[in-house]
Amino acid sequence: MDPELKRVCRDIRCDIMTCIGHLGVGHVGGCLSLVELLAVLYFGEMNIDPADPKKKGRDRLVCSKGHAGPAVYATLANRGYFGKEELLTLNQGGTHLPSHCDMNLTVGIDMTTGSLGQGFSCAVGAALGAKLEKDGARIFTIIGDGESQEGQIWEAAMFAAAKKLDNLIGFTDYNKLQIDDTVAKVNDIAPLAEKWRAFGWNVLEVTNGNDADAVRQAVRTAKENRGSGRPTMVILHTVKGCGVSFIEAMGAANHNTNLSEEDARRAIAEIRGEA
Repeated sequence: MDPELKRVCRDIRCDIMTCIGHLGVGHVGGCLSLVELLAVLYFGEMNIDPADPKKKGRDRLVCSKGHAGPAVYATLANRGYFGKEELLTLNQGGTHLPSHCDMNLTVGIDMTTGSLGQGFSCAVGAALGAKLEKDGARIFTIIGDGESQEGQIWEAAMFAAAKKLDNLIGFTDYNKLQIDDTVAKVNDIAPLAEKWRAFGWNVLEVTNGNDADAVRQAVRTAKENRGSGRPTMVILHTVKGCGVSFIEAMGAANHNTNLSEEDARRAIAEIRGEA
């Protein structure tokens, strides 16, 4: 892995653990599975400027699985949108960092999300708006595999293809676990790539979605799809809780779990290779 990208991923993971550990509870599993993707997007692949977070024509990220807000916040803090000290206010009174993403509270958040399926529809709308404005913006959006059981996802997918939104790049965090059990047992979404192709999308698949170099290559390939008239879905096969062995071992129980500051310190030591 690129050394600088590896450092960024490590720092984001540590900051996720710090803020959730300070709060004592959070959606730790699905935050950790997104780290490589967020690092790739915010540290090289998105046209953004932390000094001008509302600039016209900027690329946007809509994290439709809004419960992964702490992962996005940790990334934004590392990218310089706000100070890392704010991470310790996660989901507390008066915070700018609620547990789920809120564009009215947090600098750098482009869309309020949390009601599963709705953020993806908003991303489709943003992509259509950027097309109409001809401002050159790309819209990136992240959905969960459990979220993919929502009918709204597929309504929006059909609309995006019909409107030829080739400035829209989606990512499925396919960690195969959701709040109650495996995705396969709750309501299987396989075969996933074939579904997206059937809905008129260009599809890329990354067998190790926690390999930052592979994710970066997929993002760059997806960008080359512009002009094709088709939106792109990148399916990332990830590990829920990736990077912290005792959280990975929890399986579906790591979706939203108690995490003490001692647990966080233990996790950070492992992430830094000090355990």
